[in-house]
Parts: sequence; structure tokens; C-alpha cells
Amino acid sequence: MVRKRKPILFIDDGKESNDAVQLFEKERIAHVTYHIKKFEEGCCGEVPTTITPSVFAPDGVFKGFEGVKDYVSFRKNKAYDEESPSAYW
Repeated sequence: MVRKRKPILFIDDGKESNDAVQLFEKERIAHVTYHIKKFEEGCCGEVPTTITPSVFAPDGVFKGFEGVKDYVSFRKNKAYDEESPSAYW
């Protein structure tokens, strides 16, 4: 069974993060949403340098809401291959 790697959408409580979640849902992009407050609860403590919203995907890192929109545009491109493997993800 081949598992597809889902992009991770890092969010906070801001409007742009909410807009990013809605954009992913509208475009039906399967993803994992990760609220940055979870960093505070884990072993790493707060990560103040994380820009939200951001997408971490097998295809690259897309920072800020403009980056999220770029990722969605990339996914809509006919050249996008959802099955492309990533050795590092």
C-alpha cells in the first residue's frame, strides 16, 4: 500500500491562518493542520520564528499566506504529480 504524503499547514489564531484553512478546504487539498500552540506543549517549547500560515510539503516550504496561495496554485497546475516520491519527507 502506497501512502500519500500530505502537506502540513501550520496555523495560529489569526485571520490569514483561517483563510488558509478555508482555501485548502475549498480546493479539497488533503492536509494535516498543526496549530503552533502545540509546540509549547511539546518538548521544543515555543517556536517564535514560525511564520503562520505556512505549508510544509514534500514539494517544498511555502511561507506566509502568499506562500499558501502559491502552493495551491502549484497544486492546481496540470504538471503537478500527486504521486511524486520524496526521499526526505
